[in-house]
Amino acid sequence: MTGDCADTRRPWGSGHSPGLRVEVPIMVALTAIIAVTIYGLPAAAHEQLLGLDVVVGVISVAMVPVLLRWPVAAAVVLALLTLVSPAATAGASAATMLVAQSRPFRVAAAIGVGSIAAQAVQAAWRPTPSLGYGWWLALITVAWAALVGWGVVIRVRRELLESLRERARRAEADRDRRVAEARLAERTRIAREMHDVLAHRLTLLATYAGALEYRPDAAPEKLSAAAGVVRSGVREALEELRAVITVLRDDDPADEIRPQPSLDDLDRLVEESRDAGTTVALENGLVGADLPAAAGRTVYRIVQEGLTNARKHAPGAPVTVALDGEPGDGLRIELRNPVPVTTAAAPLPGAGMGLLGLTERVQLARGELDHGIGSDGEFRLRVRIPWPA
Repeated sequence: MTGDCADTRRPWGSGHSPGLRVEVPIMVALTAIIAVTIYGLPAAAHEQLLGLDVVVGVISVAMVPVLLRWPVAAAVVLALLTLVSPAATAGASAATMLVAQSRPFRVAAAIGVGSIAAQAVQAAWRPTPSLGYGWWLALITVAWAALVGWGVVIRVRRELLESLRERARRAEADRDRRVAEARLAERTRIAREMHDVLAHRLTLLATYAGALEYRPDAAPEKLSAAAGVVRSGVREALEELRAVITVLRDDDPADEIRPQPSLDDLDRLVEESRDAGTTVALENGLVGADLPAAAGRTVYRIVQEGLTNARKHAPGAPVTVALDGEPGDGLRIELRNPVPVTTAAAPLPGAGMGLLGLTERVQLARGELDHGIGSDGEFRLRVRIPWPA
């Protein structure tokens, strides 16, 4: 910026007053300095040019509001006034330093050189008897260089502090964003887990309710047991649903998350399906395998979703679950069940997202998923997951 326009590095912009609390003290101090300067001039010059010095001093004091709003323009005017009177020296010095604080170095250097040149012209026709011209010029040059340097140091320090503050604000904003993203990812993961558990439990309830509806002639103890299972299942389903809603609505989900299922829970899952009336044949070739926790949880969820889909779309059909694999060769999971031609009961409603959710879960595990109906009329769900050696 080479012109004298607004600069955001100053506490006030171009054309905006900094206020009387700033202007008045500066004007008072400048008046005192100018009075001392005029009083200390040689007697001959003081008598002959007193009127000129007073006028220049008054103009310099009156330039303070302009100096605080438009420092470059005020510095040029004060430098021109120093051509005719030392009374403008104090104002020109302040203007040079203010320009150095608020403008690029090239602008401050240009103002400094112009002020030194004006002082040199003034000293040529209004010399100081006690100091030679060469020494005076050297003294003025050192003084103005110090003013420019001091102003530049103040500006650089202010910019550095502002840069550090801005970096701190950005770092804090990035940290908050990362925390929010991590929280959202965790909430999504928890909601997905809860959805799988809830879908599994609701299909079990639907199966038991269907048994109560289509077998009213069953023994009373069986009806009572089925009703008890439905009652406890509804209670557990409501708890799961409440947990899902809490996770999705709460900005700060509870720190205590229920233990996640593993491969060791697979037998319990199969027994639940068998109790619900589904014939499940489990061919588990992973018994005793040292499977990573994440892979074990993925296997559990795949089998759970497969059994849930079988109950929804092929109620009463037997399901075969086959698991095998070894480190380095990968995990292989297969679920198969006959596809019924017709069903007596209406199919259970679903969101149609089961296989999509499984595909996403398998992809996150860097595995492969394939499903479809074979030539033998069986629906097959095949999954392969890496198992590092």
